[in-house]
Amino acid sequence: MFAVTTVALLVSMALAMCRALLGPTAYDRVLALNNIGTKTVVLIAVLGFLNGRPDFLDLALAYALINFIGTIAVLKYIEYGDLGAGSRKDVAGG
Repeated sequence: MFAVTTVALLVSMALAMCRALLGPTAYDRVLALNNIGTKTVVLIAVLGFLNGRPDFLDLALAYALINFIGTIAVLKYIEYGDLGAGSRKDVAGG
């Protein structure tokens, strides 16, 4: 059952990679990369249980946090052009 789940995750990651490469906007690409990161977390957990190493869950959780923070940082950079900007009022000068 875990092997079928692993194959399904790899297929869905390949489809998300196609969306990341072909996405019409930057937001579509970022969402696809976030999707790939989330599926990677699940894949690490599944492979950990498949190999009898449930301690991989710690690695999966750490990767999930890095994926979340990275996605927020990339979206903020796309929106404001700077990671130090606080809000739209700061950027617009109002």
